[in-house]
Amino acid sequence: MAALDGDVMIEHSLALREAGWTLLPSIVPAERVARLVQALDEVYAQQRPIQIRNGVGEGTDGTVHHLPCAGDVFLDFLAEGHGQVLLDRHFEGPYILNTFGGLLNLPTDASYVGRVHRDQRTFSGQVRLMAQLLVMLDEFTEENGATFLLDGSHRLAEKPSDDLFFGSAARAIGPPGSIVVFDSNLWHAAGVNGTDRPRRALTLAFTRPFVKQQLDYPRALGYERGDSFSPVLRQLLGYNARVPASLEEWYQPPDRRMYKRDQG
Repeated sequence: MAALDGDVMIEHSLALREAGWTLLPSIVPAERVARLVQALDEVYAQQRPIQIRNGVGEGTDGTVHHLPCAGDVFLDFLAEGHGQVLLDRHFEGPYILNTFGGLLNLPTDASYVGRVHRDQRTFSGQVRLMAQLLVMLDEFTEENGATFLLDGSHRLAEKPSDDLFFGSAARAIGPPGSIVVFDSNLWHAAGVNGTDRPRRALTLAFTRPFVKQQLDYPRALGYERGDSFSPVLRQLLGYNARVPASLEEWYQPPDRRMYKRDQG
């Protein structure tokens, strides 16, 4: 992982606080990006029939979800900690993975991510409840629909008009391996891909541990696997913030409790 030290760290941390987002260029190695691209395409081929079969095919084309359950390549990426040094400063305390998905941003795609939206549905103001990473697996350009982000809009409780948003928003333009770190209160939208190739990205959201995960990753991956993960990965996946399901699980000494005392 490329280091963010000294003045560089301060610059990105300030941008995240003031503008609501910042771009870390080319910090994921090319060989890691290539493996992620291949794996993402394979997972999409597996998940797309499930979306269609369950009646949610419309509007979800080009989207995949819950990649930690899809293979070690995604767990390895999470464990490498790309961009998380900024999250450490942002949250100033423990946090966990809320969701980890991916986007193919297919040509002329009309999925839900193309609407002006924010991913944190409850506006939290100055309380830093949730933050995200947008990992570019392909080059992001204006032509292929690089994401729109409205500077300072993480302070807006109400959605801005489309005219205001698209008239003022910046574009997240960068080479493969770049990461956008942003406050989840920020209003943003995917652009339209006008090329004949996909614009792939990973999308990771992190929250304070008391916020319910979109998928119960410890349960999905297996409670017994918790001890096999590194302390960092165990924390991120939520193994330290589980909810007891019985009185036997509830009545435990501190070192055996499911929700650890340091989780906030």
